[in-house]
Amino acid sequence: MTEVRAARRQSSRWAIDLRPLAVPAFRRMWLGNTMAMLGFQLTAVAVPVEMYALTGESFWVGLLGLAGFVPLLFFGLWGGAVADARDRRRVLLAGSALLWTTMLGLLAHASLGVGSPVLLLALVAVHSAGFAISSPARTAALPRLLPPGLVPAAATLNFTTFTAASVVGPLAAGLIFAVTGTERGLPIAYAADALLFTGLVVAALRLPAMPPEPLGDGEVRRGGLAGIRDGLRYLTTTPVLLLSFAIDLIAMVLALPRALFPEIAEERFGGGAAVGWLFSAIAIGAMLAGLTSGWISRLRRQGLGLVVVVVGWGLAVAAAGLAQQLWLMVLLLAVAGAADLVSAVLRQSMLLVYAPDRMRGRLQGVNTVVVAGGPRLGDLRAGAMAGGFGSGVAWVGGGLLSAVLALGLAVAFPALIRYRAAAVASEQRV
Repeated sequence: MTEVRAARRQSSRWAIDLRPLAVPAFRRMWLGNTMAMLGFQLTAVAVPVEMYALTGESFWVGLLGLAGFVPLLFFGLWGGAVADARDRRRVLLAGSALLWTTMLGLLAHASLGVGSPVLLLALVAVHSAGFAISSPARTAALPRLLPPGLVPAAATLNFTTFTAASVVGPLAAGLIFAVTGTERGLPIAYAADALLFTGLVVAALRLPAMPPEPLGDGEVRRGGLAGIRDGLRYLTTTPVLLLSFAIDLIAMVLALPRALFPEIAEERFGGGAAVGWLFSAIAIGAMLAGLTSGWISRLRRQGLGLVVVVVGWGLAVAAAGLAQQLWLMVLLLAVAGAADLVSAVLRQSMLLVYAPDRMRGRLQGVNTVVVAGGPRLGDLRAGAMAGGFGSGVAWVGGGLLSAVLALGLAVAFPALIRYRAAAVASEQRV
């Protein structure tokens, strides 16, 4: 019996921590998020597939990244400032309404056979604005729903279920296109996204009100541009958070090969379901890493861990770009995805624990710009490089450069490597 109990304790140290699900409000949001993320992943595959079908060029697929990034840059920062100055529940609902409207627009565009690349770019831009408004409020609400000790576990749960949706969604999209073809499959994917998103809306409606917390004497709460400036000013005084954002931008902008997936799937693997496997491969690795993530919340040298996994991400992506077999490419991308999951959890935990509540919305706005905007800039980078140098150079060269620059940044600015979670906790207790 003693050996059995010891084995159970050992497995619990590695298994994902489910304690946050005991909190009803978080559980509802987690379920709604899971449904919404599944729908998002259907659209994340459908949009580049539609653009490539309309234009036949990876450059246009890369332009989707630019169309998504520009609204993120403004509305992510603005949405974060509003989330600190207004009821976060209402901000979340407003952004969600805009998201749902653009989902219907994508459905109409595909169903009516409009076939306009420019209109598709515009719909992606509006969709990105809705996401940028709602995302900071949704994430900044976590510490309001849970005690501080459960925040890292909640972040891991969210990332793990997101990656699970990122596995199922692209595979489902690939199956839809393989069975029905692109023309018929696109409306199906967009309609499913709109339907699944209602789960998040229902969960947000049942959240308690989340007005801003009272400020101390002499402090003034400011939204809009003034609030954005305050948030950015605070960020410049916290080099650890600033470096964590910078290293993630390096990883996503230089190494993410997502815009190349439609072309590689068609040219190397004959199209069909291959595009679904490529879009889901990174998420497969992240999901498996999340299911064995119990150790992450106990990691004290979080800064050093972040650097290691980002360098590993770049090298794994570069190796995947050299693969000529689909199974090997999927395997190497899955390794990269595992590294990305650890990186995401470490950065989110550092941000939520380090930042005070009055700044969490604004810093989550910056985080939204980095986390969602970085991949979009990565799409633009990959598409542009593929147009000039070929998809192989764009994929492999980007991964290698990412690993080198991430390591160089950590060596040049050692504050990130020195960061320890225990030290921060001690400072906050004092």
